Amino acid sequence: MLFNKKNITEKLNMKAGLKIIIVGCGTIGRTLVEQLSKENHDITVIDSDSVKIADITNQFDVLGIVGNGASFNVQRDAGITEADLIIAVTDSDELNLLCCTVASRVTDCAAIAKVSKPAYSHELDYIKDKLGLAMIINPEYEAAREICRVLCIPTALEVGAFAHGKAEIVKIRIPNGNMLDSKTVADIGAVTSDVLICAVERNNTIHIPGGDFELKSGDVMSFVAPSKRVGEFLKSIGFKSNKVSDAIIIGGNDAGYYLAKMLVANNISVKLIEKNKERCEELSAFIPKAVIINGNGMDEDLLIEEGISSCEAFVPLTSSDEENILLTLNAKQNSTAKLVTKINRIAFKQAINSLDLGSVVYPRYITSEAIIAYVRAKKASMGSNVETLYHMFDNRAEAVEFKVDKHSKVTNIPIMNLKLKDNLLICFISRRGKIIIPSGQDCILPGDNVMIVTTHSGFNDISNILA
Repeated sequence: MLFNKKNITEKLNMKAGLKIIIVGCGTIGRTLVEQLSKENHDITVIDSDSVKIADITNQFDVLGIVGNGASFNVQRDAGITEADLIIAVTDSDELNLLCCTVASRVTDCAAIAKVSKPAYSHELDYIKDKLGLAMIINPEYEAAREICRVLCIPTALEVGAFAHGKAEIVKIRIPNGNMLDSKTVADIGAVTSDVLICAVERNNTIHIPGGDFELKSGDVMSFVAPSKRVGEFLKSIGFKSNKVSDAIIIGGNDAGYYLAKMLVANNISVKLIEKNKERCEELSAFIPKAVIINGNGMDEDLLIEEGISSCEAFVPLTSSDEENILLTLNAKQNSTAKLVTKINRIAFKQAINSLDLGSVVYPRYITSEAIIAYVRAKKASMGSNVETLYHMFDNRAEAVEFKVDKHSKVTNIPIMNLKLKDNLLICFISRRGKIIIPSGQDCILPGDNVMIVTTHSGFNDISNILA
């Protein structure tokens, strides 16, 4: 069954972007449609649920097909032979891999598959290579990795990694009485040359600050620094910079497994509460250094018994967003722990932000950022590729890392002489493994990685930074 088919040929030729097929209209598929449709791509969605297809085609300018995404006939109806990319993000790892395999047999379009099960986690490179996939994305693993980064810098609201982990972007809230209150960006730059304040949210407005921008208590501020300097800078401005010593995790699903394993590897003590006894036995075997407790994480007495009042971090990772929110609110009342809340599907971000749930992690956005970065890199043809994409402040700003492959209008010219778009800041240059916070005299050179922060969107080439 086909939805919104006015004229397939006319629709396919209408837009200048890539021709993309998305299989699966769950939370991740829908998020991809929402974001990629804003970037001028021609999108067709496939799902076996006609209600989901009808809903998504009514809301977005996309073509919808009801059917099995692994069927060649269904893929042919979706235009697989003309497609640039197929993205399979159903709830089944096996179906996603089969969709990509079928597509690769009839076309040379790139393929991306969502694969979440820990059973495949040690084989992903092999699977990617043997099936010829452009990317395998694991939302639960990526969410766990982001949570782990936050727990290693517990005063941060968010932590994003760039330049293969050599640089980080860190979001904090400036508390009352902090030394940053009434300081300008230039004041901070005068005492530290390897930290750059790149974005500030104040009264629901995003600012890309210049040197004369004055910080205020209550501001939510993002800064960029070499990873090894982040802790030192936070300590210098009065923030706790040491990682948490222990954590309680609620939920032994894939995300709970990945996070517990990462925290144990970082010498952080872990208690994981899971109500399924068989799953507890599996987790005890997989993560012997973690304490696995068979019980209901919604049981207040159990949480008190296991030390919620004294733990340094509390992370609810159940399959229910509502449970995760309630657990966080309860922990907020009963402890001073660092709180991280995973939200899978609830869309009311403004309401969620008003609840003060600590650091909120959205696996669907983490996944979509990685895929959109690939899509932008595939679309680029002017001498640079998008390496990393990081959405900031509820998608109102972007941090984009480019790999500069060759000479262009932005290379070998002092940054002070480049005519840059407004609301845009060049944050760092990564050159031969060294992170440089650039001055006006520095130049971008071929071979560099360059990260920018901007309130503009859709950049796919370094030349897009020019006005």
